[in-house]
Amino acid sequence: MDLFAKLKRLSDAFGVAGHEDEVREVIRELAAPYVDSCEVDPLGNLICSRGDGPVVMLDAHMDEVGFLVRWVEKDGFLRISPVGGWDERLLLGHRVVIRARDGRKVNCIIGATPPHILSQEERKRTVPLDELFVDVGAKSHEEVEGMGITIGSPLTIHYPCELLRQGYATGKAFDDRAGCLVALEALRLTAGERLPYRLVVNFAVGEELGLRGAKAAAYRIAPQVALALEGTVGADVPGIPEAKQPTRIGKGPAITVADRSIVVRPRMVEFLEDIARAEGIPFQYKLPAYGGTDAGAIHLERGGTLAGVVSVPCRYIHSPVSLLSLSDLEATVRLVVGFLRRAVELLG
Repeated sequence: MDLFAKLKRLSDAFGVAGHEDEVREVIRELAAPYVDSCEVDPLGNLICSRGDGPVVMLDAHMDEVGFLVRWVEKDGFLRISPVGGWDERLLLGHRVVIRARDGRKVNCIIGATPPHILSQEERKRTVPLDELFVDVGAKSHEEVEGMGITIGSPLTIHYPCELLRQGYATGKAFDDRAGCLVALEALRLTAGERLPYRLVVNFAVGEELGLRGAKAAAYRIAPQVALALEGTVGADVPGIPEAKQPTRIGKGPAITVADRSIVVRPRMVEFLEDIARAEGIPFQYKLPAYGGTDAGAIHLERGGTLAGVVSVPCRYIHSPVSLLSLSDLEATVRLVVGFLRRAVELLG
């Protein structure tokens, strides 16, 4: 299976924060041949490990932003609450998938008032999320219940992952299915090597709800060194000056210096720089201090952990569809593989 095919499997899987079961099973299947064990903790983190000795941890979060059904109207329309951060400007009229109680996927639409009956002022107004409704093609509350949809059912905007053109992929949840794929590929490419430490890869739940899964997993794993893998903000688009573009696609993996959750120790930043230069890997810096990652929780657990962040630049994250460069994805894999081969230098 080539890199894009794996990305498509991960992106298309359902994994709204708190409901990561489907994506977790895809990851478990892809990871199992390359590790000694895969365990699911009480929160739902998938913790895969191999080897012995001091612990080096990789982390990538499985969850994606989405919604929960918060009310079912008498006439069958749904009201929703956000799970994670959405831009309200982008939500009207999109295709949505709801996961019913029995696991079935139900296609529906975030409804919109036709512009023909709106005033000029109403057309300019951003509809607040708490005013949105979802149309499942039902006529009553009872019909919705018969579909297995109830208060708390998870849903998210869904467009299938596909190639926009050769070398560029579009799809949902690249934050952080791109990071999950980097971790999986790093496991695969180092599987035949005896690394001088215990490698533990945490596929985390609940990052979009406040780094919850990574916090619990890091306490359990107790790593000496950790690297969080992300799909991050690519903002190289018209109207955004370069000084405000956290990353740019096509420029290689992004090394974090600081964000809202961590100031990365220079030792880690310089270590990642050295690997990239030695391997001829193009890289960039994620401009401080936008966003946050699981490293923010991991580096504070127990007595503290030397932690860093490497990200795949992705345009339009936390929107209905994202875009990434497969060359950036491949280069990020190379950087993380190089990190694993030299991580022993950071131990002790």
